[in-house]
This record gives sequence, structure tokens and C-alpha cells, in this order.
Amino acid sequence: MANGDDGKKMTRSRAQDPNVCGVTAAIAVIDGKWKTILLWLLESGPHRPGELRRRLPGLSEKVLTQTLREMEGDGLVHREVHDVRPLKTVYSLTPFGRELSEALAPLSDWGHRRLEKLAESRSDS
Repeated sequence: MANGDDGKKMTRSRAQDPNVCGVTAAIAVIDGKWKTILLWLLESGPHRPGELRRRLPGLSEKVLTQTLREMEGDGLVHREVHDVRPLKTVYSLTPFGRELSEALAPLSDWGHRRLEKLAESRSDS
């Protein structure tokens, strides 16, 4: 793989491969720098794109739009456009996205415990 795009395409195709491990299929859907944190932010309720960008410094508008579109394509996020001027777009979790977010909670807990163990081992050194 010469560049990151090739790896991303391979990971995305794994999300649809019926012969792949379920964990691999799930990871393929949340793969990327911003998807898990966007899931976490959208758990609290619908957000406009500008609100999400303000909460995530370093996330460009282009990458936010691309990431939300991928999440929408995977059935995790619902995009609602209100016909007002200027147009108002709001993103929220779908029931499927909420289910994924709930499934990730124990993994998040495990990750925090791992970080605590790493911090303890560094302080013991």
C-alpha cells in the first residue's frame, strides 16, 4: 500500500465482506481519526456541523463532511436539512448508530483501564 487511501479502501471493503470476522467488520465502520469521537458527541443529541467543528479543533470542514457522509452511508448518522435560509443541516445518531455507540462503551472502559495500567507501570519505573 503506497498511500493511506489504499488502506482505507481495503478497510472499508472489509465492512461489507460477509466472510470477515464481526469485530473486523465493526472496526472497519469506525476506522478513522474522527468517527468514534463524532459518535460520542452525537450521543448527547443532534448537532449542526459548525458545532461539531468548534468542539473538535483540528478537524477541517472537508474532513468533517466526508466523515459524516461515510457514517451516513453506513447507517450510523441521520442528516436532516431544514429548508430555511440559510440552509440548516443537523446530524443525529440513527438507532443503529446508537446501538454501535452502546456496544463501544465496554471497549472504551477497557481502554481507560489499559491507560491506567500504563500510567502505573511508568510511575513504578
